[in-house]
Amino acid sequence: MDHMRILSLRKPAFAHIAVVALLLGFISLFGFGIRMRGVGPVDHGPAPAFTLQLFDGESLSLAGLQGKVAVINFWASWCVPCRQEAPILEKTWQRYRAKGVVFIGVAYIDTEPEARAFLKEFKVTYPNGPDLGTRIAQAYRIRGVPETYFVDKNGQVTYMHIGPLDEGTLTAAIERLLATAP
Repeated sequence: MDHMRILSLRKPAFAHIAVVALLLGFISLFGFGIRMRGVGPVDHGPAPAFTLQLFDGESLSLAGLQGKVAVINFWASWCVPCRQEAPILEKTWQRYRAKGVVFIGVAYIDTEPEARAFLKEFKVTYPNGPDLGTRIAQAYRIRGVPETYFVDKNGQVTYMHIGPLDEGTLTAAIERLLATAP
């Protein structure tokens, strides 16, 4: 009798282990599938094309910047780290704009009055516009703000940075792109 009781106690334990192993297998396959479909941010390869309606009424097309280095920064007025990097972005833009580097600010999930107030507060002069419908953010698969994408002269994303940029990181990324042949 005792022998039968021990066997019946082991069956549920084995069943639980089998179910857990099966679930882990499915989770692993699901994770691999997501990774293969590129769910993470665009960190290399062709930069997703977009046209941004700027706050000044003009529009800017990434395709029209072929042959130039582009720095695409996703930001929001409500984002505390964005406030930290805003002066650094503007200062660096002023230093590199004559060298063919274009900065593009993409306001993510923000209201126009707050976004405009942010740009005015930090005296941002490089092109900026709202990401209406989050189409651009979805194309770049951003995870949050700030995020910055560096596009070479051939339209390829060569580097992306999650979080606020410091001046050294920003300058080094731009210098690498300027050093590459078109």
